[in-house]
Amino acid sequence: MPFTSQPLRDALGFGVLVTGLAARDIALPDVRQQLHDLWIDCGLIVFRGLPDDPDTQIALSEVFGRPDVHPLKQTTNQGDIQKLVDIFFRPERGDIVKLADGQRLGAWLPWHFDLVYMDRINHGGILRPVTLPESGGDTGFIDGLAAYQRLPDRLKEEIEDLHVIYRFDGDLAGLHFGRTPGLVLERMNVGTSEIMDRLDRFPAVSHPLVFNQPETGRKVLNFSPWFSLGIEGMDQQESARILEDVTRHLIDENRAYFHRWLPGDMVLWDNWRMIHCATGIPIDQQRHMQRTTIAGDYGLGRKVQ
Repeated sequence: MPFTSQPLRDALGFGVLVTGLAARDIALPDVRQQLHDLWIDCGLIVFRGLPDDPDTQIALSEVFGRPDVHPLKQTTNQGDIQKLVDIFFRPERGDIVKLADGQRLGAWLPWHFDLVYMDRINHGGILRPVTLPESGGDTGFIDGLAAYQRLPDRLKEEIEDLHVIYRFDGDLAGLHFGRTPGLVLERMNVGTSEIMDRLDRFPAVSHPLVFNQPETGRKVLNFSPWFSLGIEGMDQQESARILEDVTRHLIDENRAYFHRWLPGDMVLWDNWRMIHCATGIPIDQQRHMQRTTIAGDYGLGRKVQ
């Protein structure tokens, strides 16, 4: 192979660091197939050493699927604006949360899948830093394949044919499951506030709690704590019991990978198996990331009437 790969951490069980890949090799059919197979196998790839520019990010994304337009974001970057989206935290206008210990953070996000509040969930994305803060700003990843294996057999049997209802909600402190104790949303950013005023554009959807990875048949624990409302067709008390149990097994941060960003990094994840979070930054600093949204549809989501 014209690149090298190594585990992100010993005994992690998912994710690799790819180095030695040249931009010119991205177009080679054999390289594209090798990279795609590695993505499906490992779920998460950190690319290091490629040219640090949007064109390379888009070209790399196209190895794994068609870059699509994210349904929530407005793009302002130069070049092919349909394929990149800017994600900013600016002290004067971004989300601010306060933790139980009094710490205040911007650019903080709870554990979730992207677009789980849509009936079509994108297959992945590539994230690249443009401006990094002086401290903080890590991105965490947890593997739904490994999480399913951690479940006790009685819970695997209980959730096999269940579906979860999701709906968009920008309140970072208002989660039904996976809440951070004592967290308060002090300020919601302007863009999210505007979306909250137009929630009729995002009706509730249903996704299975377990599904088989299309490429391999391996079972995935398919649960996003953020945006989840409860189990379809089940009373609230029983639904909460099951999903709180699922959440305890899923969000095991000892089994997570937290990526500490370096300039030029590009991180690709399989959004059909990896949940992710953002650990936040000091509120007086700035963060600017660009990402692609790799289109796809695993075909199991549906709108709820």
